[in-house]
Amino acid sequence: MTVEFLPASRTAAKVRVALAGPAGAGKTFTALSLATAWGSTAVVDTERGRAAKYAAVNGWQFDTIAPQTFAPLSLVDALAAAADKGYETVVVDSLSHYWMGADGMLEQADRRQRGGNSFSGWKEVRPDERRMIDALLSYPGHVIVTLRVKTEYVVEDDDKGKKVPRKVGLRPEQREGIEYEFDLVGDLDLTNTLRVSKSLIPHLSGAVLPRPGAELAGQIAEWFAEGDEVPSPIDYRDRARAIDDLDDMAGLLAKVHRLGLGGAPLLDDDGRTSTLDEYIRGRGRALKAALE
Repeated sequence: MTVEFLPASRTAAKVRVALAGPAGAGKTFTALSLATAWGSTAVVDTERGRAAKYAAVNGWQFDTIAPQTFAPLSLVDALAAAADKGYETVVVDSLSHYWMGADGMLEQADRRQRGGNSFSGWKEVRPDERRMIDALLSYPGHVIVTLRVKTEYVVEDDDKGKKVPRKVGLRPEQREGIEYEFDLVGDLDLTNTLRVSKSLIPHLSGAVLPRPGAELAGQIAEWFAEGDEVPSPIDYRDRARAIDDLDDMAGLLAKVHRLGLGGAPLLDDDGRTSTLDEYIRGRGRALKAALE
């Protein structure tokens, strides 16, 4: 196989944002501030209807769904449905539930342990987690997730030299290293100040932003919109529907994988949750059978 390097070129993209913080830091509020500035918004609300309490605040309009389970594949179902409806942004508030909530990763791994071997349980559930992450990263729109943070109290001196307790965040309640999956990661404190710990946007790296909202959303959208437009996963699904040549179908599948879109969530022609990879392969099998 020939390995060929090609000139790098910038393409327009959708952003993936993670907002971490302790209770009371304003994670839901901040996520909605950003998301609604980007257009039609769907919220996967794991927080017992918390997002809906902000309906009509600042003129915000958005739709919500309350998941009945926090199994990782159930989030793939929600993302596929959102993609089918064309939501420009999806907020997952919070992604932590798919780690430590009912039927989340921790519970599933514990349930599948065999003979006291914890590794056997993790081996079985990791593919579901990977499918969930792939769906988040290849959703045909912007994605914002919030992350709960484990907290503790520390005692500090205030401006008068008096000892006072202060609540601080430690680490997100999610798989270690989850931040590597996102384009912009920020930590919110109890004053609703965002400290950007990771950013592909150079001037936002390390930024400290009090009460971030529509202005920050505009900066992010503008930076990620630069570059050549590329088809969305839905566009590639529609192309697969129109192809009547097996070589063309194979070429489309190869292109989708080069772009990292194989795991994009979508609904197939029967309304079932699928991925772009599975959809194209299924169309290919049907085409081959029809040609034989």
